[in-house]
Amino acid sequence: MRTIAIINQKGGCGKTTTSINLAACLARLGQKTLLVDMDPQGHCGVGLAVPEDQIERTIYDALIEDSDGKPVKVGEIVWQIASDFDLAPSNIKLAAFEQVFAGRSGREDRLTHALAAVRTNYKWAIVDCPPSVGLITFNALRACDEVIVPVETGFFSLHGLAKMMETLELMKERCEKDILIRVLPTLYDTRTKLAREVLSELRSKFRDYLMESTVNFNTKLKEAASFGQPITEYDPGSRGYKDFVNLARELMGHKPVDVEPAPNEKLSRPAELVQRAKQLSQLTNFQFGRNAIPTSPANAQPAAAAAVGASAAATTTSSPLTAATQQHLEQPRVTAGETTPEARIQQKIDEFYGVKQQGDEVVFACKFEQAKKVLIAGDFNGWSQMGTPLHTNGRPGVWTTKLPLPRGRYRYRLIVDGQWMTDPNNKYVEVNEFGEMNNIVEVD
Repeated sequence: MRTIAIINQKGGCGKTTTSINLAACLARLGQKTLLVDMDPQGHCGVGLAVPEDQIERTIYDALIEDSDGKPVKVGEIVWQIASDFDLAPSNIKLAAFEQVFAGRSGREDRLTHALAAVRTNYKWAIVDCPPSVGLITFNALRACDEVIVPVETGFFSLHGLAKMMETLELMKERCEKDILIRVLPTLYDTRTKLAREVLSELRSKFRDYLMESTVNFNTKLKEAASFGQPITEYDPGSRGYKDFVNLARELMGHKPVDVEPAPNEKLSRPAELVQRAKQLSQLTNFQFGRNAIPTSPANAQPAAAAAVGASAAATTTSSPLTAATQQHLEQPRVTAGETTPEARIQQKIDEFYGVKQQGDEVVFACKFEQAKKVLIAGDFNGWSQMGTPLHTNGRPGVWTTKLPLPRGRYRYRLIVDGQWMTDPNNKYVEVNEFGEMNNIVEVD
C-alpha cells in the first residue's frame, strides 16, 4: 500500500479538495483507495456528505491505546464512499490527540500501527493532514511514503512554500526514512498574469520537487464539495476531473495527458464531438442490425450494464452475463460437415460481432472491411498502444481474437489502423477520463 500525505500548514490551498478528488480518481482508475482524514475539522466527511451525527467511531478511536478507552481497528471505522473508495473519518475528538499522547513513547507511530492492519486491503492510502505542523502531521509523515504539498498559485503561498519545504526536510530527517516530497500547483488560473508568473517561479526554484500535473481553478470542484460529491461523480466531463485524473495517472507512473486535442490530430474538436455523438446515438438506439449481441427473447437482461455519465451525478454500475444469455451464446450449432469444436466456434463468430464469453475465454469480434490492422487495448493488457492484435483468419474484414481472462470487469477500446475508437458492436460503455467511451465486458 502506497501512503501519500497531503501536507501544508497554510489553509485555503486546496488540501482537502486534493485529498478527496485524488482518492476518488485513483478509485475510478481501479485502484482500491483509503482516504484517511487526520484533520480534526473533519472536512473530508463533510465534502463526501457523510452525516456527522451518524459517525460513531473515527480515526481517533483507531489511534488510541487501551488505557485511553476502547481502541478499534481501521477496518471497523471506514465508510464506503464508492466502489474501491473508503473513508476513515475524523471529528473534533482528534484535536485531543496531542494532549493525550504528549510525552508517551511511540506517539509518532500511532498512525503507522493503525494502517498496518489494512495494508493488504488497499493499494493507496491518502492522508489529509491539518493545516499545522504538529504531532498529528508528524504521525502522517512517519506513516507515508510520499508527501504532496498543494500550493495555491498566489504570492503569499509562494512566499511560505520555502519555509514549508525547510520544515518538511527537517521532519524528514527526524523520521529517519526516505520520503519523496512533491509540490502540486493548485487553483491555477491561466488567465491571470500573476498565476503564470508564480507557476514560472515554482518551476524555477522548486524544479526538483514540482509535479508535472497542475490543478486548474475550476468552479465545478467547489460545486462538487458543496453537494458532498467527489468530482468523479459530480461532473466527470469537467476540467477539474481531468486534472485530478492526470494527477492520479502521474502517481501511477503514467505521463499526464494533455486534455485538449493537439493541433495536428486528424479530427478537429468539433468533428471529434460529432463522431462521439454519432457513436452514442448508435449505442443508445441499438442500431446495429445483425451485429447486435444475441439475447434470449424471454429474458433479455443486459450482459454488463454500465451507466454512461449522462448526468453529473450518475454513477457506473454493472451486472454479469445472465445465465439465459450465456447459455444462448454457448449453445453449439452443429451442421453437416462441421463437427469439430473449432468449426462450431467459427460458425458462431460468423453470426456474431461484439464480445462474448466462450468457456474460459472471451471472444472479441468486429467487422472493418477496409482496415489493415486492428488491435484491442484495455485493462487486461495495460492499455498498451501496441495492443493485442485481432486476426482475419482468412475472412477479409472480419477481425477476431480470443483472450483467456479471469473473472472480473474489464474496460477496453479498439485501435483501428492507429485510430482509437469504441467497439460499435458492444453497447455497454462508460465515459473515461478523457471524455471518450470505454467498452465494458464482465467475465463470470
